[in-house]
Amino acid sequence: MRFGPIAVREGQGAILAHAVVAGEMRLRKAHRLTAEDVEALLKAGIREVVAAVLEEDDLDEDTAAARIAKALGAAHVEARAPSTGRVNLHATEAGIFLVDRHVIDAINGVDPAITIATLEPYATVEAGQMVATVKIIPFGVAENLVAQAETACRAREAFSVRPFAARSVGLVQSVLPGVKASVLDKTARITEARLARSASRISEELRPPHEEESVARAIGMQADANDMVLVFGASAVSDEDDVVPAAIRRAGGQVSRVGMPVDPGNLLVLGSLRGKPVLGVPGCARSPKLNGFDWVLDRLIAGIEVTPQDIAGMGVGGLLMEIPTRPQPREASSGSAPAKVWGVLLAAGQSRRMGPQNKLLADFEGKPLVQRTAERLAASRAAGLVVVLGHQAEAVAAALEGLDLRAVRNEDFATGLASSLKAGIRSLPPSADAALVMLADMPGVTTADLDRLMEAFSAAGGRSIVRATHNGKRGNPVILPRALFSEVERLEGDTGARPIVESAADVIDVELGPAASLDVDTPEALQAAGGVLGPRGL
Repeated sequence: MRFGPIAVREGQGAILAHAVVAGEMRLRKAHRLTAEDVEALLKAGIREVVAAVLEEDDLDEDTAAARIAKALGAAHVEARAPSTGRVNLHATEAGIFLVDRHVIDAINGVDPAITIATLEPYATVEAGQMVATVKIIPFGVAENLVAQAETACRAREAFSVRPFAARSVGLVQSVLPGVKASVLDKTARITEARLARSASRISEELRPPHEEESVARAIGMQADANDMVLVFGASAVSDEDDVVPAAIRRAGGQVSRVGMPVDPGNLLVLGSLRGKPVLGVPGCARSPKLNGFDWVLDRLIAGIEVTPQDIAGMGVGGLLMEIPTRPQPREASSGSAPAKVWGVLLAAGQSRRMGPQNKLLADFEGKPLVQRTAERLAASRAAGLVVVLGHQAEAVAAALEGLDLRAVRNEDFATGLASSLKAGIRSLPPSADAALVMLADMPGVTTADLDRLMEAFSAAGGRSIVRATHNGKRGNPVILPRALFSEVERLEGDTGARPIVESAADVIDVELGPAASLDVDTPEALQAAGGVLGPRGL
C-alpha cells in the first residue's frame, strides 16, 4: 500500500486519508474516489489529495477485519458488520468469557497493522455485550499478513462464551441470638438478585442455629434437592475447622479451600457434597457490591470447574475497591487519636407541607427549631459543624447567629435533598474522618444521642457506617466515613444517604428510640412535638 499525496487525476480508486470539501460536495475520510469524484474535484480546482492506494496484493481494511473475525469462529459469539476497519464481536448468550492469551498474542504479533482486543479472562458478560474487537490500523493490509492472522486464529479457539445454565440453589443462613430477621431477609433478596443474571433461583431457604450439626443437616437437605448450596454463617469463618467448613465435612462433603486472595471475599469456603458445589459465602456478599464470591459463583453456574489452584491464582487483580467502607482492608489506625467526625446539618428544605411557613423557624421552648438542633450538634463531641442553607437562607442564618459553625449555601436546594448533602460534604475540611449527617427538623435528638453515635463510630475503628434506629427500624442521624464521600456525589434528586447505607456491608445500628424517627413535616406533627408556628415561622 502506498500512502501520501497523489494527483487527483490519478486518484480513481484511492482511499482518502482526510475529508475533502469541494463546493457543496463533501467527501468523508476513508471514501474511495470514483471517476465522478475525480471530475468534481478537478472542476473545483483541487489537484492533490492525501490518500492510500492499495497494491494488487492488498486487502482493504473492512475486508481484512471481516476475514480475521470469521476465522476466529468463537462459540456463542457473533461478528457484526465491518466498518472503518473494525469488526466488533458480541456475546449471543449471558455467561463467562474465556480467552486464550497465547492465541490473541499470536494474532497481535503478526504485524502492527492487525490488532485484536478482548475482555479479561472469566469476565461475566450479558447477551449482546461486546467481548472483542478486531481493528485494522491502516486503510489496507497485505493479504499474506491477513492469512497469517487467520492461521493463528485457527490454531485453537481464541475465545468463547460459556453460557450460564439456570441452577436450583439451596440457601442456608445460620442464626445466632441477636441476629435480626431483617438482615437475613435482605441477604436472601440480594442473593436472589445475584442469581437472576443466570436465571438461577433459590428453591428453598433454611435458617438453622449456628452450630455444626444443625448446619450440616441443613446442607445435606439442600444438596439433596438442589444443584448448588450457598451457606451464610452467622459468624465469619476464622479457621478450617470453624462451623461452616466443619458442617460441610460432617454432612459427608469435602472442603477443598478455606479463604481466597481476593478482598473483599477473603473468607470464602469452597466445598462439595455428592458432586454438587457447596460454598461458604463471605459476609461481604450480604452486599450487592462485587466481591470474590461473584467470581466463583458465576464460573460454577456456567459449568466451569473451580479448583483450589484457580482460587490461589486470583490474587493478581484480587484487590477490589468496590466496597467504599474498606478502601484499605483491615488496615489499623495510624494513631490512637479519636476519629474526627464533623456535623453536617441539613437546613435547606422548603417545608412544602407546612404551607407558607418554615418549620425550621418554629418556636421550640423559646428557640427556633434550627437553632435548637444546631446548638445540640455544636455541643456534641463533633470536631466541627457545617450547616447547609437554601430556602429562606437569610432568615435561617439569622436564627443561627452567634453559633460556632460554618454556613454554606446550596443554590440548588429546590432539586432535593441530594444537592444539600453534596454541598455539606464538599465543605468539610481534609481532616474530617467522617460526617454525621443530621436533619434540622428532628427535635427529639439530643447531644447525648449524637455522642453515642460518634462513640460507636470510633469503637468500630472509624470505618463503618453508623445509623440511628427506632425499634430496629432505620432512622436518622447517620455517620458516613470519608471513604463514602465519593458515593455521595452520585446521588441525585430528593434522596439522602439511604441508597448508600442500604447497599453497604458494614452498618452499625444504634438504638435511639422515638427520636430517631421523629421529624416534623406537617403542622400537626410539629405541634405534637411541642413546636409553635408563629411570627418566626412566617
